[in-house]
Amino acid sequence: MTIFRIHNTLGNKKEVFVPIDKNHIRIYACGPTVYNYAHIGNARMAVVCDLLARFMRSIYPKVTYVSNITDIDDKIINASIETNTPIEELTAKYEKIYNENMAELGVSGPDIQPRATDHIKEMIELIDKLIKQNNAYVSDNHVLFNVSSYENYGLLSGRNKEDQIAGSRVEVADYKNNSGDFVLWKPSDENQPGWDSPWGRGRPGWHIECSAMSEKTLSLPFDIHGGGLDLTFPHHENEIAQTCSAHDSLDNLRFFSNYWFHNGFVNVDGEKMSKSIGNIRLVHDLIKKYKGEVLRLTLLSAHYRQPLNWNREIIIQNSTMLDRLYRSLKDLESIDAYKNNNEIEDGILDGLYDDLN
Repeated sequence: MTIFRIHNTLGNKKEVFVPIDKNHIRIYACGPTVYNYAHIGNARMAVVCDLLARFMRSIYPKVTYVSNITDIDDKIINASIETNTPIEELTAKYEKIYNENMAELGVSGPDIQPRATDHIKEMIELIDKLIKQNNAYVSDNHVLFNVSSYENYGLLSGRNKEDQIAGSRVEVADYKNNSGDFVLWKPSDENQPGWDSPWGRGRPGWHIECSAMSEKTLSLPFDIHGGGLDLTFPHHENEIAQTCSAHDSLDNLRFFSNYWFHNGFVNVDGEKMSKSIGNIRLVHDLIKKYKGEVLRLTLLSAHYRQPLNWNREIIIQNSTMLDRLYRSLKDLESIDAYKNNNEIEDGILDGLYDDLN
């Protein structure tokens, strides 16, 4: 079998993929926070991870791909207030739209799609472990992770302490022991969703959600953890710190996931997508103008780790390419397909074996 090489963000180098269990590959990717329509950057992650899962299924007998739904978050609470829509109704609406939009792009969907609100029990148990092991502390009805308790913090993203503080974009609250500490549990008032816990009624912080859901659905360690490049810090850095600390594996960063797989940013006409610029491109709008397979091919037109410059010209180019391919298929429809021609198959797959090139 040809060797599969994958770029591992943990170590920032391409490595030979060695499965934990060659009979069962386990992959987790951070899914959407469902409070609005998905943009093309969200779609790139879904399409790239779909490609990864499909390719792995061509090599191994069993692959379990998990990608979560975040259905409790401050952005969701704010959107619920702004639109005067109950949270359950809001999240159900946008979860359905997200899955429908991704299906339009040829994304087959994860084998398991856990929701954060279905795993509060697991989150509370994980937080309780961290407190008992002095990796977390309670302050002003919040529970926070003590970053200084985890010496390997920053190794995934390659950030030093100063970079971590600058990049976290988190308000330095007076209930924190250190500015880099992050919230595991926060209090909820009577108008906010909340669950009973040993620290009072409240709700989880974002980072603890994926640690709990990935462990519950895949067990530890699993093979590959994926997501957009923007999640490397602080989200994925925090996931590693939480999970490795809770399981007393402070010196083994691979105890959580063996490989970290991150796709590059999508820019629009050479600029970063931003609400302030007004250049966010929503999948829900794009599929009204272009075929889903054209959008999928466009999302795969640059190597997954490289930035992708999204513009009308690149969509038209990929639409033309698809038309040309379909014309070729039409011309060949009376010719029997090749059978057992390993040379052709290997030629196509060789690039994919090289970090999905």
